[in-house]
Amino acid sequence: MKFFGFTKNNLLLIISLLLFTLPTEAQRAKYVFFFIGDGMGLAQVATTEAMLAARHNGEGFENLNFSEFPITGIITTHAANRLVTGSAAAGTALASGHKTNINRIGMNGDATEPLNSIAYYAKARGKKVGIISSVSIDHATPASFYAHRPDRNDYYDISQDLAASNFDFFGGGGFAKPNGGGDKKPSSWELAQKAGYTITRTRAQFDTLSPAAGKALAVAPRLGSSRAMPYAIDQTADDITLSAFVEKAIQMLDNERGFFIMCEEGKIDWACHSNDAVAMAYNIEALAQAIEPALKFYQQHPDETLIVVTADHETGGLALGYALTRYDSYLQMLTAQKVSMERFAAIADSTFAIPGHNHPDTAMALVLKYYKLGSENGIQLTDREYKLLQDAYLVTTQQMKIDDKDEMRLRYGHEHALAATATRILNNKAGLAWTTWSHTASSVPVYAIGASAESFSGVYDNTDVPKKIAQAMGIKMEERKSREENKLIIIDK
Repeated sequence: MKFFGFTKNNLLLIISLLLFTLPTEAQRAKYVFFFIGDGMGLAQVATTEAMLAARHNGEGFENLNFSEFPITGIITTHAANRLVTGSAAAGTALASGHKTNINRIGMNGDATEPLNSIAYYAKARGKKVGIISSVSIDHATPASFYAHRPDRNDYYDISQDLAASNFDFFGGGGFAKPNGGGDKKPSSWELAQKAGYTITRTRAQFDTLSPAAGKALAVAPRLGSSRAMPYAIDQTADDITLSAFVEKAIQMLDNERGFFIMCEEGKIDWACHSNDAVAMAYNIEALAQAIEPALKFYQQHPDETLIVVTADHETGGLALGYALTRYDSYLQMLTAQKVSMERFAAIADSTFAIPGHNHPDTAMALVLKYYKLGSENGIQLTDREYKLLQDAYLVTTQQMKIDDKDEMRLRYGHEHALAATATRILNNKAGLAWTTWSHTASSVPVYAIGASAESFSGVYDNTDVPKKIAQAMGIKMEERKSREENKLIIIDK
């Protein structure tokens, strides 16, 4: 028998092939975790894994959880108007799938059109959305997922966009300038409250936060002057970890329609700007720990969950190798560092402010205590290294001035002179080198597991990442306006 010119068997074969090739809701990524290690290049991952092995008196590399994902890729990171990108342009590319200029947040290069992020598409599809960052929640990367501003430094305006986003969960750091750096009112906190967000600022409030609270803004109880969470190496039992924020986001957002969670470990970048390999490694470990609850969720929903891990750019030009150590590495030395470079700088300044303690011997005692540099039982210094530390102490205490700006930049960047010098010496002795205090144009890795993870394999541009996520979710990143309501309408696959 024939149906419309086809035999019964041919028709059944065609139907079977169509059913096999068309994506079903069950095959789509219902739950998406998008992790971004700000500044985390291939060398940063490899260095962390080598340091983990060295910490356990081993050689080679001790894999992080995301390094064992079945799919890996490489992405280019350039901005629309510069080879070496910035976090705003790169964050916008990872969020919206569009290149833009340096400092733009969710806007095109000439700042005339907003660019909607994958988070907005997920929200329009009926999914719940969570945005988490270890730095201030209005910083460039998290802001790229909910804000549309011509300048990343428009912190107060960015916080207005947060309040208007209607996203379901924000977690991590606070607002960098809740009053716009002056006396703008209402404050960013008041804007969030008026928009219906429950705000938690203490550990007790965080622990009791539940989905019954509705939309939430959960802030770490201890923040620095930049309103970021402390470096992982400096955290105590009283701090809320990045992993805990991811766990809370899952608790708050889990529902039948699914969710999209973006989590940034932003202090990897800050550590790399300081050329602080130890602090960097601790924060990459914190990122891996934050991925653990996502992996547990994936194991419960393996066919419906997608986890993607990547970076916005590389920072510092890190290399596993140094001219004076040649082919040797001594990464066990890095276990000598007890605090982040930032924390050491604060300790040094407060110590030098004590009468009678502003002295070279005091500086060397601090370097010995926190880096084990300068002791026969610790790490011995050469005459050249000792001179570098002495000069750095004098520059720090303004007893010496280096007029050559290029020399100052090469030695210290814009960092605390003594802290930068002690950290750089320890890194070099261990066999690590840095080429810059800034970003680089190096490509960065992508790791993926779960629904449609195979599409993240290969070499491609950072703008392709959100497009691949959208495809996995069954969403086309296209939009049109409703004439009646002027609303954003998402076009599904």
